[in-house]
Amino acid sequence: MRTRAWSTVWMLGAFAFVIYMGHLYIWAMVIAIQVFMVREVFNLARKAHEDRHLPGFRILNWHFFFTTMIFVYGYFLQRQLVNTVLSDKFLYRLVSNFIKYRLFICYFLYISGFVWFILTLKMKMYKYQFGQFAWTHMILLVVFTQSAFIVANIFEGIFWFLLPAFLIVINDIAAYIFGFFFGRTPLIKLSPKKTWEGFIGASVTTIISAFLDLSTGWLHCDPGPLFKPKYYSLGMLPSWFPWNEIMVLPVQWHALALALFASSIAPFGGFFASGFKRAFKIKDFGDSIPGHGGMTDRMDCQMVMAVFSYIYYQSFIVPHSNTVDTILQHILGNLSIEDQINLYRQLGDILLASQQNDSYSFPL
Repeated sequence: MRTRAWSTVWMLGAFAFVIYMGHLYIWAMVIAIQVFMVREVFNLARKAHEDRHLPGFRILNWHFFFTTMIFVYGYFLQRQLVNTVLSDKFLYRLVSNFIKYRLFICYFLYISGFVWFILTLKMKMYKYQFGQFAWTHMILLVVFTQSAFIVANIFEGIFWFLLPAFLIVINDIAAYIFGFFFGRTPLIKLSPKKTWEGFIGASVTTIISAFLDLSTGWLHCDPGPLFKPKYYSLGMLPSWFPWNEIMVLPVQWHALALALFASSIAPFGGFFASGFKRAFKIKDFGDSIPGHGGMTDRMDCQMVMAVFSYIYYQSFIVPHSNTVDTILQHILGNLSIEDQINLYRQLGDILLASQQNDSYSFPL
């Protein structure tokens, strides 16, 4: 218990420091977590005897991992990261060209890994090798691709990374407390310690926390439409009631939707991981975190939550109509500096010509 407590304190301190440092450091932290997770799950299906007869075969797994990383992160970030962080002209062009030809590069890397796999096939090892090939692709789909949505949320705004993660943590803590003190009715056979009392208590706590924590005034964001208060009249209540209106931030309604998912659906990521461990007859995925088990043991629900948060944000929060702000953001995120300057000059010429035409048509 003491080891687990010290590990928790260390993780919280490291997490707070990384958040303070900003987007790129958070991204680096997520990549480190993904490497630990993929290594843990890769090792589940390893057989030492077979691996001794296949020197270098493990490198092929990591080749596919880094190829997938380039493809997924290139899709999420595109030119946004380039325009934001690169001031050196040579590096800017290098990375811009890399993103431009990302699909070709990723395909070439993947097909080279495919050819590499075929060339390493050995007699009496076919079944093991093809099993490892399928296992690698399953891991990349279920583990890496889902967790990559965490990075997508980070670059939509650190708030959209912190809020889903915070809701999962609150739900886990509340489920443990309610289950420990009030748990009587088993919830699911995959996790015998999970109870209905813990599940329901955690759901209520998570939903209430999501709504109230954003109304306490601790949040300081760019005052966009989501963070500007709206007032709702309580005219139906009697006159002696002390409040005749309430103030709610629009983001609080979105937080409720995320909290509902975090408390009702995201826990099934944990149930999936429990079934996975039972299939391999192991207690934890690894020992990356002393007292907690493996990194995958801590991230099972977070991955499910990250995918939903990204899809929800893109579906219900990102404005889909063309406004000056959205067009400007698209220009800054997708055009190079040279193209932006060229657009500026062309737009200036068009506006100047339009102004001259108006002055000819309507003389003073």
